[in-house]
Amino acid sequence: MGGIKQKVEAVLSGEEQGGRLFLFFLYGLSVCYGLAVRFRSFLYDKGILKVNRLACRVVSIGNLTVGGTGKTPMTIFVAKLFRNFGYQPVVISRGYKGRAEKTGGIVSDGKTILLGPDFAGDEPYMMAQILKGIPVLVGGNRYQIGMRAIEKFSPDVIILDDAFQHRQLYRDMDLVLVDEKSFLGNMHLLPRGILREPVSGLLRADAFILTRSGAKPTSARERLETMMPGKPIFKSYHEPYIAGVIKGGDGKSHEAFPAISIGDGEGDFAGGFEFLKESTVFVFSGIAKNKEFKSMVKEMVKKVAGDVQFSDHHTYSKKDFRIILDQAQKCSAEFLVTTEKDYVKIAGNIISAMDIVVMGIKVSFKEDEAKFAAFIRDRMHNYK
Repeated sequence: MGGIKQKVEAVLSGEEQGGRLFLFFLYGLSVCYGLAVRFRSFLYDKGILKVNRLACRVVSIGNLTVGGTGKTPMTIFVAKLFRNFGYQPVVISRGYKGRAEKTGGIVSDGKTILLGPDFAGDEPYMMAQILKGIPVLVGGNRYQIGMRAIEKFSPDVIILDDAFQHRQLYRDMDLVLVDEKSFLGNMHLLPRGILREPVSGLLRADAFILTRSGAKPTSARERLETMMPGKPIFKSYHEPYIAGVIKGGDGKSHEAFPAISIGDGEGDFAGGFEFLKESTVFVFSGIAKNKEFKSMVKEMVKKVAGDVQFSDHHTYSKKDFRIILDQAQKCSAEFLVTTEKDYVKIAGNIISAMDIVVMGIKVSFKEDEAKFAAFIRDRMHNYK
């Protein structure tokens, strides 16, 4: 089964073309999946399936595709934006692969972390570390956990992380992220392509945000304008920062992630990336786009001597880390480099004989920042 899963993922990512028979098999599955998704959408569109409403504004950050489009850093950015506007936001995430996904739970009350990554899930826990003063909750049933958030924290806006397809809960604004580089893939539904639902689902969006934009222009904006004329489109960028450097070799387990949280997720680590420019490093990660993380690190260091890649949301064992350390030492690497999302799952559990550089991603809108802020402010003002 694992081999089939890896084969499908390789085809989805474009790493392999796949044989004709295998592609036909995937296409057949995508047709069946598409029928189910369209029928579900029809039931919601006609009001046959119930949509619940909360007693506050609800904003969703989502996408149409599987894989990393940057929903978590965007959720952090939008939550801070609302806070800066004077609102009292609360963030709600599904808590994927966390033990509290089914039962629901409060990850942070804005002051104290109440659930660890095993219960909260890696991304909600990471958001709770960064979003000081903003409660973070998890639960698969967003309406129920939303009611709990209102009861406990009286927010005037709830921000849903990765909820575009979660139509059981009414939202006042749907912000849909589109990766500028991969766009919508090959335009096929899962598992033949990367689409969670048909492209027509984009009609529900209130605005689009192109993510991971680069220096080289692409046709993504023009294609999106052609497909969805009249809808606002904003361009955003992913900017790496160093969340901290964990000293290894002392024989003691690391403290929890807050000990290395620098600033407010804004990347003001002393010295920046300078110390890495002459360093040989070993990269490990378990995110949706491991290869792109490795490529990003390559641009900041003297040499990437090797790497180990795991599937998204991977739970690290001590055996995993022994393999990482063994390979890194064989490569004569000076540092291990990983992501914030990965580090929160090993903090306090894994002992490292090497220093670990923890890298995060923050969102920047650059030339579109004022326009995006004005769009959010105006939309919220019109709701009053």
